[in-house]
Amino acid sequence: MRIAVAVLASLLLIQSAFAADPTSPETSLSTDSPLLAPWTGPYGGLPAFDKVNSDHFEPALLTAMGTLLDEIDAITQTKGKATFENTIEAYENSGRQLGRVQSVYGVHLSTLSTPELRALQQRMAPKQAELRDQIIQNPELFARIEAVYNGKKFDKLDPVQQRLTWRAYNRFVRAGASLDDDAKTRLSEINQELASVYTTFGQNLMADEETWIVLTSEEELGGLSDSLVGNMAADAAAKGLEGQWIVSNTRSSVDPFLTQSTQRALREKVWRAFINRGDNGDAHDNNANITVILALRAERAQLLGYATHAHWRLEDAMAKTPENAMALLEAVWTPAVARVVEEVADQQALANSEEADITIAPWDYRFYQEKVRKARYDVDQDEIKPYMQLEKLREGMFWVAGELYNLQFALVDDVPVAHPDIRVWEVTNADDSHVGLWFFDPYARTGKRSGAWMNSYRSQERFRGNTTTIVSNNSNFVKGAEGTVVLISSDDARTLFHEFGHALHGLLSSVTYPSQSGTNVARDYVEFPSQLNEHWLLTPEVLSKFAVHVETGEAIPNELVEKIQAASKFNQGFQTVEYLSSALMDMKMHLAGSTPIDADAFERDTLTTLGMPSELVMRHRTPQFAHVFSGDGYSAGYYSYLWADTLTADAAEAFHETGSMYDDTVAQALRQYVLSVGDTVDPAEAFRAFRGRDVQIDALMRDRGFPVPE
Repeated sequence: MRIAVAVLASLLLIQSAFAADPTSPETSLSTDSPLLAPWTGPYGGLPAFDKVNSDHFEPALLTAMGTLLDEIDAITQTKGKATFENTIEAYENSGRQLGRVQSVYGVHLSTLSTPELRALQQRMAPKQAELRDQIIQNPELFARIEAVYNGKKFDKLDPVQQRLTWRAYNRFVRAGASLDDDAKTRLSEINQELASVYTTFGQNLMADEETWIVLTSEEELGGLSDSLVGNMAADAAAKGLEGQWIVSNTRSSVDPFLTQSTQRALREKVWRAFINRGDNGDAHDNNANITVILALRAERAQLLGYATHAHWRLEDAMAKTPENAMALLEAVWTPAVARVVEEVADQQALANSEEADITIAPWDYRFYQEKVRKARYDVDQDEIKPYMQLEKLREGMFWVAGELYNLQFALVDDVPVAHPDIRVWEVTNADDSHVGLWFFDPYARTGKRSGAWMNSYRSQERFRGNTTTIVSNNSNFVKGAEGTVVLISSDDARTLFHEFGHALHGLLSSVTYPSQSGTNVARDYVEFPSQLNEHWLLTPEVLSKFAVHVETGEAIPNELVEKIQAASKFNQGFQTVEYLSSALMDMKMHLAGSTPIDADAFERDTLTTLGMPSELVMRHRTPQFAHVFSGDGYSAGYYSYLWADTLTADAAEAFHETGSMYDDTVAQALRQYVLSVGDTVDPAEAFRAFRGRDVQIDALMRDRGFPVPE
């Protein structure tokens, strides 16, 4: 996910976060389950990963779901008028036990999935959807929330309390709390059906991503770097294929292969396997699931009184309307396509000069673009990659966080983890006060979903004691043989910094209520801090200190840094069109309303209408578009990466205007107005407080090397 924040979304409509508070009294049933007990131990309590097995999940989920319903009943049966304290705060405090169970369950589903867990997920998803609806459609609970929101004492609440109340009221209304009984019944049926199909979609995709292409001869390794060959051999050995090499069907394996391999037929084979995930006409084909999902979402939106699913989703986002989001996407589309035309022409000219006798195809783009980069800027990924050591870059992320926010990171070994590859750091302020824990799970393995993401195991809060956060970053780098250094591409390095930006958003949170903490913000705002954090990767300070050669230990030469900086806007046509085509497809599919959609045909026809260059494909084709079809999280919301990047580019220029990306005044303003406040203020107001004005698109266009609109 360039994600993407991976939120445990099965209860998102009830509460956007649950924080474990070991001191809070609960109404849970007495049990010895390690999942149901309050977290104990150092750092404010820890999830008992070392005591959990798959048999614990179903009974714990069912028990905790029952506990939550008991807590809701206690709120509705409270005597006297509804108040902020006995209704809004009581609702905020509910679901803590279920939050703890969901946290550990989510880690296992996303990183340690097994056939048994997938079967459980299929059983539980509709029940979790039913639970959401039981709470949202509880008339007594909604009446109390509405009474507080519309009550005379609302104006006497402080701004944070008012926003918490508004958010609860708005969430219930948007989820159907005001519907009549028949509509509520149908809405609940839709939500349960969607939960089931989302699970099927995700599991189909994971099944295709657990495949690989085997290489059996050294001839097939032509053009590949020693580090990539070593990783492929180690991956093969781990799967019992000694003496062979495999290309796993995940982006972290496929992209470097397509960039380096001189074997064109193999490039095509690897490319087709990757872009056809979920689209092979077999038991794991996702096209029929997309049709069902879109139809159910359209029906749900109409039940809720919205023209389309897109209008429903964007109502409380920064963009507010699909029209506003589309205007931004379309403003960037034309110059981005024009840049692709230029990039392809450069590639074709180079291929012609080499007498390759080919026409540039999608499986050639990365390979020849890298050749063009080398010819134009005298730099290529093979020259850069020996300096891109995973662990050194991790140290670089820590250093940047220290320079900007005075954070310190210390490796700890007294924290249980779900897998031996996972390591944990304690995060502290400069005065050694505890901030939180950062879990790092960097390597691909069977049962782990693809991509990269951030999780919040526990949200920061001051509502029920001073509770610190626990966050994790998860990636899918190929783990080399024992004792070897893992090298990553510059694109993967950028993703590493991106996901760490999400983690910093969680770690730097300083709010009272857990549902307002950290990354619990509007979808088109949540990517702003993460995308901004990417900007520190290519600063000379990071490159000179942490981009050191894997063999010599020498810092990356200044002349190579200058070349990297000069090439920073290179390939922006490809990167932008690859992304924009997915974002436009997402929005157009969800603006189609109740019109039945054949996913393959809609994708093909829409791309033709858009004028999609034939030399590349969408970053996420629809049958593998997990952001959009494995849950509601980014549905009609993939545009948010560009929306957030508009904020990002503008914010980065605030640093550039001072002459330093490490300016302390700007960094502290970023922390004060953006990173620490979560959802306690409207995101537009937060950005305005940081920048001193509303966002402007000019910086985005400059950042990508496109013409600035007059």
